[in-house]
Amino acid sequence: MISRPPDNPAERPSPADRLKKQRAASLVLYIGLVLLALWVVRDFIAVVAWAGVVAIALWPLLRKVEGNRWFTGRTTLIAALLTLVIALLVVLPVGIGIAQALREAHDLNDWFKGARETGIALPDFIERLPFGAQQISAWWQANLAQPLRDSAAMKGLHSTTAMMLGRRFGARALHAVMVFVFMLVTLFVIFQAGPRLSGSLIKAVRRGFGDDGADLMQRMAAAVRGTVSGLVVVGLGEGALLGVAYFVTGLPHVALLGFVTAIAAMLPFCAPITFGLAALWLLAQGSVAAAVGLVLFGSVVVFVAEHFVRPVLIGNSTRLPFLLVLFGILGGAETFGLLGIFIGPALMTVLMVLWTDLVR
Repeated sequence: MISRPPDNPAERPSPADRLKKQRAASLVLYIGLVLLALWVVRDFIAVVAWAGVVAIALWPLLRKVEGNRWFTGRTTLIAALLTLVIALLVVLPVGIGIAQALREAHDLNDWFKGARETGIALPDFIERLPFGAQQISAWWQANLAQPLRDSAAMKGLHSTTAMMLGRRFGARALHAVMVFVFMLVTLFVIFQAGPRLSGSLIKAVRRGFGDDGADLMQRMAAAVRGTVSGLVVVGLGEGALLGVAYFVTGLPHVALLGFVTAIAAMLPFCAPITFGLAALWLLAQGSVAAAVGLVLFGSVVVFVAEHFVRPVLIGNSTRLPFLLVLFGILGGAETFGLLGIFIGPALMTVLMVLWTDLVR
């Protein structure tokens, strides 16, 4: 029988080493579980992110409402009211736009049938162009003035193609509705948690990353809040001013055009697309002076809003230079989509804080 050599006490792991290994193993386990949980809810991360952006933007309002003596202790009621307001602010304009589009669908269908049977008539303003009128007229007569039923574009719009496009649009619309509903549910839960949730987050960040981490998180929240204010407030202002211009120039459906312009103006440098198309419509109707006036007025509004008002609103709250704000918005939109418009400036805030800590 082979005898077992006696244990060497020097080779036994000390309690401190054993504790370090246990902590390392626990850390690996926790990271793995967190990654697994994120993978399970991966389809809802964007929903939570959108709810977080809206909650951060409305957090000062939530605190003010909670401080009112009529709502003291009624967290569920406050959360329900704020969530309902957000839902109405989205549903009502979209519903009005859909109703307006349905009313115009009949006229659009008649125009489409007329284009198939008789072609598209040459607009009068083309003949009055100072240059290129003859070439444009010749191309128009050869390609658009003739019946379009036999054109390649019309042949491609057969019933099967229309059904496929309709299904894709319906699927995307249904997905957007589901995302919006889940976002509202998440937003209600965040509002209901209220200060308890924010206090827990700050406490956890301070415990894990110290006071600097907590300060950085608050500055990132301020960056998101400032971006929302800068984009939404300026967008609504541009939409209102250009809506007045649409009314003065005699454009139809002023309210719908103003709403579309406001939505487009929330994205940097997108408002010119809407009032540019409106100016083209006026030009097609022969209202050259109104079209030129709309373009000039819209350009002034966009220039002032994009170069002065919006950078001040976003930059003051985030303490970021205008260039970093612009790069954060555009780069975030390109990387993360629409949600990146709000995430980008927050990440630029992190970059600015790291740079400040490095050079001081």
